[in-house]
Formats: sequence, structure tokens, C-alpha cells
Amino acid sequence: MIVAIHQPHYLPWAGYMDKLDRADAFVLLDTVQFTKSEWQNRNRFKTAEGWQWVSVPVLHQHGQAIRDVQIDPNQSTWPRKHRNALETNYSSTPHFARVADGLFSLWEQEWASLGPLNRATVELFAGLMGIDTPIHLASEMEATPEDPDERLIALCRELGADIYLAGAAGPDYMDMAKWGTAGIEVQVQEFVHPVYEQPFGDFLPGMSAADLLCNCGPQALPLLRSANGRVSLSNEDPS
Repeated sequence: MIVAIHQPHYLPWAGYMDKLDRADAFVLLDTVQFTKSEWQNRNRFKTAEGWQWVSVPVLHQHGQAIRDVQIDPNQSTWPRKHRNALETNYSSTPHFARVADGLFSLWEQEWASLGPLNRATVELFAGLMGIDTPIHLASEMEATPEDPDERLIALCRELGADIYLAGAAGPDYMDMAKWGTAGIEVQVQEFVHPVYEQPFGDFLPGMSAADLLCNCGPQALPLLRSANGRVSLSNEDPS
């Protein structure tokens, strides 16, 4: 049983979707602190000039959990701006219509807070790619430890995990001795970005997975699976 855990991102990129696909269960970690100027309320589309941010305007306080972050009701034009950005930059791609149908429907809904919006974008992309991994919200689970490793371990135990799939940077901040004591093997996602045809010149990696879906359609998931491998990390105390 492989469990992966990650903060909920807005219009997540290909590496995020790869992590979701590799897991038997995926937890959206909406109980941790919102981080400004990262990926929780924005992502990137490729344009003729390189790339551009598409950002959801939010109201937040320092230390506020992602689940409590509200979308700024005084900046209500953001869905139209995101729709225009998608149309401007991807309307010529082979699979634009299918992706646009889902995103346009999502942007037409009323969203008061960031967490449900992000969950909806993750689930939309998963559905378009054919990824059927069950998605859980940390805020709806029982795990409550404050310690970062203990929190993740508790979430894994609640889902019956014997393997935790960490991101590439995970070992830099994880206490591997705690995972060894818990009896949960740690595997590290080793993501290699697939290269595919994009509009506007040379390939540009790291865009929202909307880019991959618009350009590759049904081949998006096979591309992810063909490009990647995973490696194991010892649970032994590094000391």
C-alpha cells in the first residue's frame, strides 16, 4: 500500500500528477501552513513570450492553514482572466476542447476558499488523465500530530500504508529514524519530465499539467509513466 501526501496545488504540474498516479492513496495536506508565492494558489501556462502566472487572489494571515485560506471576493475577475489565458495560449492545441470544457465549468462555479478549488483542479486533471487513485483530505482524517514526520506517519498509518512515496526533496527534511521505527518504507519519487510538442517554439518544462493535457490528450498518462522510475531510500538511522 503506497501513500503519497502533498499540499493541494492549484492547476498542478506534471510531476504532481505523476506522484498521484504512483500512489494507491493520496492525501491533500490542507492542514499545514499556507505559503505565499509558491504553488498553492498559482501555476504557469506557456505563452509566446515564455510563461505566465495564473494566480488566485487570496486573503490569508501568517501561519494560517491552507484549509482556512479564503479567496478574495473583491478580486472576482480572476476566473475570466484564467479562462482568457487558457484560450489565448492553448486554443490551437490538439486537445484544447476537452480540457477547456472541464476548466471552464470549474471557473464558472463560486469558490469561497482555496482548499476546495485546489481539490477540484487536482481531481479534474486526474479524471482527464485517467488516474483513479483515491484522494483524501488531511483535515477530514484523524491524524493530528504537530511534528511533521509524526503527522505524515499518522496519516500513512490511518490509510494502512507500508510504503510512503516522498518527493525528491523529502529526505532533506525527513527524520528517517522515525520512519524506520514506524516500519514504513520510504520511496523517493524520481520524476523525469516528458518532452512533447508545445506551441511557441522550444519545449518549456514545469508548466501546469493543463499544458500536457492540451497538447497530448490521452497520451498524457502514458508519457508520464514511460519517463519515470522510483528509487528506495534506507530507513536506517543515518547517524
